[in-house]
Amino acid sequence: MDMLWNGWGDPAKAAPLPDTVTGLLRDLLGVKPRTTPALGLDDIRLPATTADVTTLKALAEAVGGDEHVRTDTESRVRHTRGKSTPDLLRIRAGDFSDVPQAVVLPATHDEVLAVLRACAAHGLALVPFGGGTSVVGGLAPQRSAFVALDLRRMNGLLDLDPVSRTAVLQPGLRAPEAETLLAEQGFTLGHFPQSFEWATIGGFAAARSSGQASAGYGRFDEMVLGLTLATPEGTIETGRAPRSAAGPDLRQLILGSEGAFGVITSVTVRIRPLPEVRVYEGWRFASFEEGTAALRRLAQDGPRPTVLRLSDETETLIGLAQPDAIGADLAQGGAGCQAIAGYEGTAEDTAHRRERAAAVLTACGGTLVGTEPGERWAHGRYSAPYLRDALLDVGAFAETLETAAFWSRIPELYTAVRTALTDTLAQSGTPPLVMCHISHVYENGASLYFTVVSAQGEDPVAHWTPAKHAANEAVLAAGGTISHHHGVGTDHRDWYVREAGPLGISALRAVKRRLDPEGLLNPGVLLPTD
Repeated sequence: MDMLWNGWGDPAKAAPLPDTVTGLLRDLLGVKPRTTPALGLDDIRLPATTADVTTLKALAEAVGGDEHVRTDTESRVRHTRGKSTPDLLRIRAGDFSDVPQAVVLPATHDEVLAVLRACAAHGLALVPFGGGTSVVGGLAPQRSAFVALDLRRMNGLLDLDPVSRTAVLQPGLRAPEAETLLAEQGFTLGHFPQSFEWATIGGFAAARSSGQASAGYGRFDEMVLGLTLATPEGTIETGRAPRSAAGPDLRQLILGSEGAFGVITSVTVRIRPLPEVRVYEGWRFASFEEGTAALRRLAQDGPRPTVLRLSDETETLIGLAQPDAIGADLAQGGAGCQAIAGYEGTAEDTAHRRERAAAVLTACGGTLVGTEPGERWAHGRYSAPYLRDALLDVGAFAETLETAAFWSRIPELYTAVRTALTDTLAQSGTPPLVMCHISHVYENGASLYFTVVSAQGEDPVAHWTPAKHAANEAVLAAGGTISHHHGVGTDHRDWYVREAGPLGISALRAVKRRLDPEGLLNPGVLLPTD
């Protein structure tokens, strides 16, 4: 099944907002229904591909036949940009300026190399495409003539070593299918980001993804033991052992490279036994400050739950995670901040960690509110992108951004980003509702994940762009990183250049020139074009 071309996910799961929520948006933010008719696939008329017959023939030869090279309208539309709110708004408005000239579907590493050679010979840029879930402009290269390299045919479990607890996965394997294949042999990867239903293994590696259970299983880059990379200049293979002192770790150069250095064609990952039990529970804290201190205690001194997250007062009050319950706490006068603590593992270990963690959370001012909030969160953990689409449908603007910092900088970072978003959008005539939660915790710091909702206004992308830029500036000024797990893409590129510094960027440019001398791979993504 393909994802919605003008929205998120499974069309069967898309649901309209309840009337009560629509009314709340109108009263709180001045949201007005959009009057522009919805654009259908049948309404789209793309210009013919600029790839000539010779080029298309070379691509077809590289992947074993014409059926694996697509130039029809629907295929090209479905590979246009990613799934950020500006991406969707442009698509819905009929802007297809970033459409690929063709979609190519290789089945093997060697076919990927052959496609790269064909693109180099014919001057075509290339964008690796997994689940298409990028929200930072990672699929919109700064080159008009490019092909999308759809990796869906490379979707297998190549090897599983139960003794070493490792698995070799292909890049186009979607996360749910990966979990199914591993579960058949008693294992799990334990990587469950919000994009879980649609994102792919290769995308997780290329963007340094972090899942909602990162407190227990770690980030995806911590799970990766080896990678194979196809580049225009040949192949790089990494990962001979779990750890090595044989020079700098080339895995770390490939992880987070977002298709700018090559195409990831296999990933060797650490796997864990399937947990016997999964338990999620809710906690309440009087304030975000108090809850943050409690999370820091667990992250630093343990016992660390598998899932640990904290919503601020606004996000708790609105009830963002449950679309049918949005506004319920607001109407009932709810207060405080909700935290979710989840535990996965053996029954004995889980019970022991819950008991010890409860003692810490209680000592830090937390009140246990039972498993019902935790189970509701687990049930709706992948629903927020569907909610975003429903908000867009009724004329609201909804977008997210995330960052991370050391614990001592979290209060300043939280205030700075909220202020930047609120002030900038208010000045443009669309005052926002800004919500935030701590989504990932570490011994030394945490990630902040912001959600912004406002009226769309006359030009929603024009309203959002200065607010996003102001938030980026606030992130750097407050000591945060420009991205914790969404990646760099084009949206964060200019701020990443400042974060990495001139010499660091020069070193990465040198790597790109060696691996991709013609600059064909995802040009303008991650690094500025020369």
